[in-house]
Amino acid sequence: MKQWILLLLLLCLSKPLSAQDNVELFGYFESQLMGARIKNSFIQLQSNKLRVDLKADISDYVSFGANFDYITYHGKTQWNILEYLPDRVTSEAPPELAGYYVLPFNDRIFLDNAYIKLSFKYGDVIIGKQQISPGTGYAWNPTDLFNSKDLLDPTYEQPGHNALRLEVPLGSMYSVTALYAVGDEWKNSDKMLQFKGRISHFDYSIIGVEKVWTFHDYTQFDLIAQNFVSSQEKRQMAGATTVGELLGLGVWAEYAHNKMGSTKNFYELVVGGDYTFDFQTYIMLEFYRNTLGKDDYLQYSFNDWMRMLAAEQKAISRDQLYGFIQHPLTDLVNLGFSTIFSISDNSLALVPMMNYNIFENVELLVYLNFYLGKEGTAYASNMGNGGLVRARIYF
Repeated sequence: MKQWILLLLLLCLSKPLSAQDNVELFGYFESQLMGARIKNSFIQLQSNKLRVDLKADISDYVSFGANFDYITYHGKTQWNILEYLPDRVTSEAPPELAGYYVLPFNDRIFLDNAYIKLSFKYGDVIIGKQQISPGTGYAWNPTDLFNSKDLLDPTYEQPGHNALRLEVPLGSMYSVTALYAVGDEWKNSDKMLQFKGRISHFDYSIIGVEKVWTFHDYTQFDLIAQNFVSSQEKRQMAGATTVGELLGLGVWAEYAHNKMGSTKNFYELVVGGDYTFDFQTYIMLEFYRNTLGKDDYLQYSFNDWMRMLAAEQKAISRDQLYGFIQHPLTDLVNLGFSTIFSISDNSLALVPMMNYNIFENVELLVYLNFYLGKEGTAYASNMGNGGLVRARIYF
């Protein structure tokens, strides 16, 4: 009942707001069907998503933005994670905890972003829930400690994060960004400092982030906290990014060194490039290394798998490649094909896709995913082959 009251309140408020010249009200409705063949069953999950965006220019110096999401789920809304993992690692899961490895898809209603931007002579201050997405990589972003991408759909929108951000331009070539996300006390709060500049055809940045990081032990459960046993530590990341053009190719790179408070330090690296031919075919290749990952798939533990699924680490295998090719079949239809290859364990995912602009402001995305690795590898065939159909209408 509370969800419906909030939805009706938003719709009621939108009428007087939209009547004002300085307020924009827009968004989209999205319906999505996902299916996968797991063992001898074909399971499916359907979702409906309404996103309402509000943007207002209060004055020349003050602006406001917000996004409201309402999502419903239908079909198989309880997914047992153990069904998708290799038997070798699921044996590490205590049988008495079997009921806690179920991933629920519950209806959600939430404020994704809500922020105010104050523009001063020497910089801007942004306060509230906002987008924080550092990095230049396409499929992976080592310097982004706030988000984790879906490799089957890496360009899908990221959630907002509560923070106070200061952006100060230093002439036309440079800028400094400082960010502070409030924790229960100063030492447990997130801090970020980023310097951006440009040299010739290349943009670059130097970035540092301090964040409290949580790892869970998914073989032990805390009955009092009603969650898996966790350990928190300080994570300090120092990194750099660059993006530009070299010999007609678009190129980018991103590096991050992570100093951990109690677990081992590790680094992440992304190097990529892309090119568009005269006949409009676009190709892209990106290499990713994460030394938190393993070289041998026989070393992947149950906790490794669970931490990757929970976005506590970005990869389970050490070295990977992401490739993408796309060609416009017509003015309205784009055909594409992506591949994700784990160099470390020789597993492969193939993702053919199609984007179709059915009508004005109406898009259709269809993709299939095929996993071709042996059991226990990052893209093992037992993880389930399937696909997704997504229709979106903008308003």
